[in-house]
Amino acid sequence: MPELVFFSGTMDCGKSTLALQITHNRSARGLQSVIFTRQDRAGEGKLSSRLGLVTDAVEVTDAMDLYAYVVGELSQGGKADYVIVDEAQFLASGQIDQLARIVDDLDMDVFAFGITTDFRTKLFPGSQRLIELADRIEQLQVEALCWCGARATHNARTVGGEMVVEGEQVVVGDVNRTVEVGYEVLCRRHHRRRMTSASARAAALSPDVLPVNRA
Repeated sequence: MPELVFFSGTMDCGKSTLALQITHNRSARGLQSVIFTRQDRAGEGKLSSRLGLVTDAVEVTDAMDLYAYVVGELSQGGKADYVIVDEAQFLASGQIDQLARIVDDLDMDVFAFGITTDFRTKLFPGSQRLIELADRIEQLQVEALCWCGARATHNARTVGGEMVVEGEQVVVGDVNRTVEVGYEVLCRRHHRRRMTSASARAAALSPDVLPVNRA
């Protein structure tokens, strides 16, 4: 039976790499896909991984009906055996319902990839709806690590190098570029303490406080 599968994890868990791997493996067997994405780091209409692999994709807009798009492709003679959705956390709740309809009405597997929570530890609407509707939820096996070596479970946003916990839910940045807005994965302890790798490094470099000698 076809399934709606949600592959979830933190930002550095290799979700886009797995999406590209599934596409490669199935295309080698003659299966064709429709690939959706939104706000990929490589630009509009692209699915890319941090390993440098890139493929073309359909950029999802706010008003797009994903079910209608796939039906349109099929009715025009196109071939599609399954659907890949990357950055699924950025989709609207209603668009996740459309993915479920593709599975149920068109008998296609849909593989959705995304991060679960934002920098405030709140669920993205798309991820929440996937958790509610998915036939299967898979935690990605590539384990992202916090700067301290513990398992990273939270996504942190930095602005000007300082961790923030307020602001718009979606602001595109990248963990590998020196930009005004950046992102880093942390364990819960250091997310709660707002201690990124940069602030931890700064604290380690600070001189020890000298003991005060009493007269």
